[in-house]
Amino acid sequence: MPSKTLYDKLWEAHHVAKRDDGSSLIYIDRHLIHEVTSPQAFHGLRERNIEPWRIDSIIATPDHNVPTENRAKGVNGISDSTSKLQVVTLEENVKKYDLKFFSLEDERQGIVHVIGPEQGLTLPGMTIVCGDSHTSTHGAFGALAMGIGTSEVEHVLATQCLISYKQKNMRINVEGDLPERVSAKDVTMFIIGEIGTAGGTGFNIEYAGSTIRNLSMEGRMTLCNMSIEAGARSGMVAPDIKTFEYLKERPFSPSGNILREAIESWSSLKTDDDAFFDKEYNFSAEDIHPQVTWGTSPEMVISIKDKVPEPKESKNKENYEDALSYMGLRPGIKMTDITLDQIFIGSCTNSRIEDLRIAAEILKGNKISKNIKRALVVPGSGLVKKQAEEEGLHEIFIDAGFSWRSAGCSMCLGMNPDQLDIEDRCASTSNRNFEGRQGFKGRTHLVSPAMAAAAAIQGKFIDVREI
Repeated sequence: MPSKTLYDKLWEAHHVAKRDDGSSLIYIDRHLIHEVTSPQAFHGLRERNIEPWRIDSIIATPDHNVPTENRAKGVNGISDSTSKLQVVTLEENVKKYDLKFFSLEDERQGIVHVIGPEQGLTLPGMTIVCGDSHTSTHGAFGALAMGIGTSEVEHVLATQCLISYKQKNMRINVEGDLPERVSAKDVTMFIIGEIGTAGGTGFNIEYAGSTIRNLSMEGRMTLCNMSIEAGARSGMVAPDIKTFEYLKERPFSPSGNILREAIESWSSLKTDDDAFFDKEYNFSAEDIHPQVTWGTSPEMVISIKDKVPEPKESKNKENYEDALSYMGLRPGIKMTDITLDQIFIGSCTNSRIEDLRIAAEILKGNKISKNIKRALVVPGSGLVKKQAEEEGLHEIFIDAGFSWRSAGCSMCLGMNPDQLDIEDRCASTSNRNFEGRQGFKGRTHLVSPAMAAAAAIQGKFIDVREI
């Protein structure tokens, strides 16, 4: 038999049929839905008098539009009429089709890409889809996870299959020990800076190497989460003992003899030794330092020790000039000279318990700078919030001057009350720094949780290794 990559194996295991146009039908194991991209899909089903094909594959939760304050009122606490309608519509659809649902009143509610792994709903070898681009997060478990559009959400609901084209194979190897206080967020931002936001277009990325194996599951999720920012459809890490230990005793994970049999099967989910990759990159961990974006694309990223670059004499020159103008920066400014207005620690990239522990470690005994107008910590789920409170992390954040919030996407995308004011500059642990992403004319700099915490103390960017 020819040697295969992990992606090849998962694709072939779920391949249903080849279509005349070269695309394929792929069977979907797990379908995650939220309030933004599901209402139109369910409406389409009703218009055609079709029922969801396999309701036990579907898990629903509101996350994008939900407020992170005053949650005791539930849906009635949502002031924006459009946001409220979307959440109410999700609840109505869930009730109509008897779907598994984590409501605003349920402590298990949270960002869909946090609660999937947390609940053991994300398992090795699965195909997983969601109407959200950062579904690639779940690839950290050796799953083939893809973001899909609203029409595709409807198609999966109706048929349990997705029309898709097979991607090419890319492997990114990172070897060595990461420098102190350099995290998975820095690794993925560094990679994007090297290969660009189109570097992974048409590819599935498999992350490999000793650096990747040494990452926690939370770190691997952060890494895979931003695969989409490198242009890839999906990203993955082969499952190993860390994966299996993480999944033990999760509510929806297998247990007992079934778990032992599952682990035996999952252990085979790895790339064959001599499998072919269409493209391969090799990086050294020692070259990766704390990263900060300066522009309006994740690829506009540099080390904290560097200066804002000159516009490149290339096809990107105009983009660089536009980015500098939007961000209110000029070439040659040291990143450590850039002052900040707001701090955001949260999002499906960096809102897990490990992220909060790292930030709290930096903040303990410190206060945020007086020039920081607002600093938010938004746990990725109600259970993350509960665990953080049991560990006393919330007290550290509150004592430092942060606002301790309830679970949701929050300021990552500004579809809720948590938004930047015009021209406010924010150190954010989210995944995108597009124009207006966190609020009209808001200026976003992507960083790790440790770097965000350090910046909050200083009121400007600083190398966290100096704290």
